Amino acid sequence: MTYRGAAHEVSRPRRTHVRRRPRPTPVWWRDVVGILCWASVLVVVALWVSGRGLQTLFSGPADLLTSVGRLSGLVAADLLLVQVFLMARVPMIERSYGQDELARKHRLVGFWSFNLLLLHIVLILAGYTLRDHNNLLRETWTVVTTYGGMLLAVAATLALTLVVFTSVRAARKALRYESWHLLHLYAYIGVGLSIPHEIWTGADFTTSPVARLYWWSAYGVAVGAILLYRLALPVWRTLRYGLTVREVTHEAPGVVTVLLGGRGLHRMPVRAGQYFVFRFLDGPGWSRGNPYSLSASPSPDRLRVTAKAAGDGSSRLARLRPGTRVAVEGPYGRLTAERRVTDRVAMFACGIGITPLRALLEELEYEPGKAVLVYRAHSEADLVFRDELEQLARRRGITVHYVLGPRLRKRSSWLPENARSWSDVDAMWDLVPGIPQYDVYVCGPDRWMDAVCAAALEVGLPANQLHQERFSW
Repeated sequence: MTYRGAAHEVSRPRRTHVRRRPRPTPVWWRDVVGILCWASVLVVVALWVSGRGLQTLFSGPADLLTSVGRLSGLVAADLLLVQVFLMARVPMIERSYGQDELARKHRLVGFWSFNLLLLHIVLILAGYTLRDHNNLLRETWTVVTTYGGMLLAVAATLALTLVVFTSVRAARKALRYESWHLLHLYAYIGVGLSIPHEIWTGADFTTSPVARLYWWSAYGVAVGAILLYRLALPVWRTLRYGLTVREVTHEAPGVVTVLLGGRGLHRMPVRAGQYFVFRFLDGPGWSRGNPYSLSASPSPDRLRVTAKAAGDGSSRLARLRPGTRVAVEGPYGRLTAERRVTDRVAMFACGIGITPLRALLEELEYEPGKAVLVYRAHSEADLVFRDELEQLARRRGITVHYVLGPRLRKRSSWLPENARSWSDVDAMWDLVPGIPQYDVYVCGPDRWMDAVCAAALEVGLPANQLHQERFSW
C-alpha cells in the first residue's frame, strides 16, 4: 500500500521560538576516546615492566606464573574501569559512538576483563602454590583468609560473575529489562569491593608511587564520571526543566503516547531521533528508568514519547495521570540529522520503530519529493501515527509506503509473507528508486533491521549513508 504526499501542498510551519540546537560533534572526539582507552592499557603494561615484571619471568616457574598473573590482573582492573567509563554517559563518548555501539564495546571489553580476571586468579594461586610447596586447595584457603582485602575480592568476583552471566544473550532474553538493569548495577559493587585488595596486597600499590598515582587517578576519573553524568546532571536537568505529564493517548493496540510539558525546553540540547531515560514519579517502581525515543520533533514547550507495552515500565505508561512529575536522563543517541550525507532521506520503520523516524521526518530539511518512508506493520490496525504521517506527507511532499502483512517465515527478510515473490533487494529498489543517492535511516526489531541493512548495502548504498541505532539490551 502506497501513500504519496502531494508536493504542491507543501508549507512550512510558523515557529515563534528558536530552539537551541546542539553543536555538531567533532569527528576527532571518537579518535581521542579510543586512543585514551588503549593508552590506559599501555600505561598499565609499562608500570608492570617498571616493577620488574619482565625480569621475574625468568626467575623460575613460580615467579613466572605470579608475574603473568599480576599482569593479567592489572589489565583486567584497567579494562573494568574502561567499561565503567564507557557507560558513564559522558557526552563526549555518548555523542561520538551512540549508545548501541557503546553497549557492544562495553560487552566486549567486559568479557575480556572477566577472562583476564579468571586468568589472574588461576595463575596467582598456581604460582603461590609452587612457591610455598603447598597443595592448591590449602594455598587458596590461606590466600583468601590471611591476605588483606581478599574476602572483599572474592565478593567482587562473585558480583562480576553475576553481571557477566546475565550479559550472555540467552540470559538477557530470559530476563525483564528492569531485572537485567538492576543486576547490572552489581558491576559497581564489584569495582568498589576490588579496591581494598589492590591497595593492601597489590605490588604496584605497595611499592610504586607512580603506579599509586595512576590507579588513584583512574579510579577518581571513573567515580567522578559516574557522579557527574549518571547522578548530578540528570538531577539538574530534572529540576531545571520540571517535566510533567500533560496527556496520555492510546495510539494502537498496546501503544501509548505520553505528552510531556516543562519549562525552558527550547534550551534543552536535544534533536529528533534521540531518546531519554524516563522515571515517572507516580508510586512504586518509580526508581526504574526506561528508555523511550521522542516520537515528535521537540518543541519549545513539550516533548512527546510513544512506546509499546513490552515490560513493567512501558505497561505503566497507560496508567499515568496528567500532572505526574518526571525525572529524566538524556538526551542520548545519535540517530539524528547530524549524520546526514545527501539531500535525500529514506526511512525504513517496523512496528514501534516508527517513533524516532517520525520525529526525524518532521525535523529534517529536505525538498518535496526527496523523502520516502517505508513503514512495515502486521496490519493496518497496527499502524501508529497514520493520520499524522499522511498530514506530514501532504505538507512536505513525502512518499509513504505501507508494507503490511505477517512476517515471512521461510527466509530472513524485511518483507511480509504476501511479498515472498520479491527479493529484499528488488523490493527496496522498487520502493526507493535510486536508493544509493539517499541517506537511509532504519529502526525496528533487530532481525528486521539486519535484513534491511543487508539489502541496502547489497543494492549499493555507501556504508556512511546507512544510519541505525539499536535499542535492544
